[in-house]
Amino acid sequence: MARSASDVLDAAVRELTPAPDANPLVPAIAVGEAPREVFATLALEQHHVIASDRRSFRHLAGRAAAEPPVAAFFTFLADGEGVALDHLGTLTAACGLTERETSGYEPRPACQAYPAYAAWLALGAEPADAVLAFAANFTAWGGYCRAIGQAMRHRYGFTDEACAFFDFFATPPPVLRDRTLTALQHGLDTGTLDHPLALRYGRLLQAYELMFWRGLTED
Repeated sequence: MARSASDVLDAAVRELTPAPDANPLVPAIAVGEAPREVFATLALEQHHVIASDRRSFRHLAGRAAAEPPVAAFFTFLADGEGVALDHLGTLTAACGLTERETSGYEPRPACQAYPAYAAWLALGAEPADAVLAFAANFTAWGGYCRAIGQAMRHRYGFTDEACAFFDFFATPPPVLRDRTLTALQHGLDTGTLDHPLALRYGRLLQAYELMFWRGLTED
């Protein structure tokens, strides 16, 4: 029986979603035990992550130009990263950071491993494989953002505007899943999706995601 895109995606999410204790920082934020300064570091690091990921998604969209469903998925992601950058400006201001501090910040290597690997995928991975890898990772990322947005309001006293960056990723629009499934189905139908390889990419992305969270608290 042929696999459906929905089955493939759901199985990948189940396989690749990390254990609840794999990321100790987010639970600490959720109960208000993390230092408030972590939000400034997170915002500063995300300025580099989001800008890099937007370039990576645009490159993947260009490489997939002959595969419109796959190109549309990455174009949608790239456009979303632009929205996220706008929200980051509000977050950095809420953290008391100036433009000079933001532009002059030196990013931490552990926090930038994820976008570096995303750029590697943009250069060399089959775009259909990258669709599955990124889509599976978004579930964990969205959950982290949901918990942080709630904690920022109720534990740390941030405004709704300051939390908009996390809200944006916490509640992805239904069209994202539609674009994801259409792109994956194209990969399955054309044979361009190498399922084991895509899962390998996804495992590495998730490992680098966890490295990002650990890196936020390293001196």
